[in-house]
Amino acid sequence: MRHFVIGTAGHVDHGKTTLVRALTGVDTDRLPEEKARGISIELGFAPLDLGGGLHASIVDVPGHRRLVRTMIAGAAGIELVMLVVAADEGVMPQTREHVAVCELLGIEHAVIVVNKADAVDAELAQLAGEDARGLLGGRWHASVVTCSAKTGEGIDRLKEALRGALRALPPAPSRHHARLGVDRLFSVRGAGTVVTGTLVGGAVGVGDTLYVIGGRESRPTAARGLHVHDAAVQRVEAPTRLAINLAGVALDEVHRGDVVTGDPHLRPTRAVDLLVRGKHGLKRGAAITAYAGTASTAARVDAVQVVDGGAVVRVRLSRSTPLTGGDRVVLRGGVGGPSGAVVGGGIVVDAHPDRRASG
Repeated sequence: MRHFVIGTAGHVDHGKTTLVRALTGVDTDRLPEEKARGISIELGFAPLDLGGGLHASIVDVPGHRRLVRTMIAGAAGIELVMLVVAADEGVMPQTREHVAVCELLGIEHAVIVVNKADAVDAELAQLAGEDARGLLGGRWHASVVTCSAKTGEGIDRLKEALRGALRALPPAPSRHHARLGVDRLFSVRGAGTVVTGTLVGGAVGVGDTLYVIGGRESRPTAARGLHVHDAAVQRVEAPTRLAINLAGVALDEVHRGDVVTGDPHLRPTRAVDLLVRGKHGLKRGAAITAYAGTASTAARVDAVQVVDGGAVVRVRLSRSTPLTGGDRVVLRGGVGGPSGAVVGGGIVVDAHPDRRASG
């Protein structure tokens, strides 16, 4: 049985959280502030059993433009996007920025969900779907489903579309060592520190030796216990949402953005070389923010070397970040453009470049 990770994406107030509740019965807005304001602020999570051995974790991301950092943290490790577009509004600014982020993370499979179909006539709903499909273009494998999370209309069609999209996904890339970016952490009485995140590679078993990689050091630990959506498990393979009870690690010794891994050689870095494909808005000396997994840090572009089909960009990080070759990094600037504040991003080709090579 394979487990999948599905992520929502889309503009604020287009109904992502209501849609997840209609699919799973779980309200992913946990915080009182989220209830009061009616918008998601933190990441939400829900299990989805689609039958036929198809089990998925849904990561529900906030849609507000000020919470893109949280959205990127949630998107790390997802395989399939539910791109939610309101039938009465169509593609909006955060729709575009979320799609740009997903593309830079290497995601190319989506189900476009035209939500709030009860609010408009069929023609307007169809136009919203065509608008979203046009945004994805030929770069994505995507289908379109029209529904209403409020009335339940079309939810069964959406489940069928998700089944088809999950079955069409290629096998998850293999990675020898377990790896999870921390997006939540808390303490449980009698158990100690628990971290959660998306296991993006490898496998973890109870008792396995692990390492918490932060900004400065690698701290050895072990998996005292594992939970997938509140159910205890003895062993789990990527990709899946996972909570790990860490042995011998105090709550203040781990932070959001840290990496929990079985790789003893992974170490943080202050500079990386990225292979950036296609058009980008990166210039030497530009001040940016770099997002990798669940971590983010202020950064600067040190060098841009044009190569066939793109550029190799040296990025200097203000805070040490655990990275290795093949990792994907999203770069955002302070000025919004067609894709919001996203100015580029790419794949790490050298996680520890020679400092003398910058120029």
